[in-house]
Amino acid sequence: MSQAAVLTERYDEGIVGVTLNRPHVLNAVDKALRDALIRTLAALQADPAVRAIIITGAGERAFCAGQDLEEAAAFGVDDVAAWFTHQRAALQAIRDFTKPAVAALNGVAAGAGFQIGLLCDIRVAHPDIRIGQSEIRAGLASVIGSHLMTLHFGLSKNLELSLTGNLISGHEAHALGVVNVLVPRDDVFTRARAIATDLAARPPNAVRLTKERFRDVTQAGFDAAIAAAIDAGKVAYASGEPQTQMRRFLARRTSKPA
Repeated sequence: MSQAAVLTERYDEGIVGVTLNRPHVLNAVDKALRDALIRTLAALQADPAVRAIIITGAGERAFCAGQDLEEAAAFGVDDVAAWFTHQRAALQAIRDFTKPAVAALNGVAAGAGFQIGLLCDIRVAHPDIRIGQSEIRAGLASVIGSHLMTLHFGLSKNLELSLTGNLISGHEAHALGVVNVLVPRDDVFTRARAIATDLAARPPNAVRLTKERFRDVTQAGFDAAIAAAIDAGKVAYASGEPQTQMRRFLARRTSKPA
């Protein structure tokens, strides 16, 4: 029996933990996880007993390592629009969530995983995490991620991270303001839960209206980024570059000793 791609756990004060649950692949995003995240957030949004959520990753190594390359390496040009449209739906589900959402970054957060973290309201991490936009290393343009980074810090660092695909430490992410709270590794979820509990105590209607305003003023840019990502993805896949890069990565991963 396959395990659920997203798990939930309820705590006191209306707090719900939402765990990306594919630890065998560092919680990488595939169709099953996207579907599960969309369904889960819709259910929690509709539940009046839920006051805030904490999104984290299963295991100790990763929050979410990004797109599942096994899935993406098999795509062709004709699959790109549907893929990014589905990715948009998953990311929009976070954007549409009108209750506080805290990211407990317990490990690597790269590519699509970084984007999930950026769309949460508050990010808690430890110094040893690795975080950033890694798409270019897989032969893909950094379009959605680079757009989201513009909402957090300036052009120079955005260009550096987008073009190199390098991941930065928790310390650097905190200095940039991407990580709001930096704590020891063992305290990440505890602090995230404390922050979620504090936010849950705020007047819910005011929280909803505030979040809806932030969503509305950034929606056009997000939609434009998705459209641009589809166009860039089609060009990239037509060149064969992503497929080649992803297969090389998968071959190296397979050849490593267990």
